[in-house]
Amino acid sequence: MTVETAPAPFTWPVRVYWEDTDAGGVVYHASYLRFMERARSEWLRGLGISQAAVKESTGLAFLVREMQIDFLKAALLDDELSVSVEVKERRAASILFAQSIHRADGAELVRAKVRVACVDVRRMRPVQIPADLIPGLSPQ
Repeated sequence: MTVETAPAPFTWPVRVYWEDTDAGGVVYHASYLRFMERARSEWLRGLGISQAAVKESTGLAFLVREMQIDFLKAALLDDELSVSVEVKERRAASILFAQSIHRADGAELVRAKVRVACVDVRRMRPVQIPADLIPGLSPQ
């Protein structure tokens, strides 16, 4: 990844609702994946990139290829969380993100590495990310 200026990590606020928890009011593990997906989508939206428009005009979409996740502490019903997104590596057909989720008191709850691949959705095959799709990033 080549970035002209290393931007601060993007953050997106999340409130924990009943639907995010198990019967004990503890955030269900799969909910963290949704929180991180939303933050990556909002990161793109913040760059002026509409995933729906990209898919419609090019037939391309970003799909999760692999994920490494560490669950450090639990979030609970009504917690205010902050989900971060930081680009760590940009390859020809994929992007590696570092993501974390913190509670409002600063406690780190989840730490993850997420690789997304650019895919031609009709063929379900990886393809090169268009050079002009994400401003400020170029492949290594």
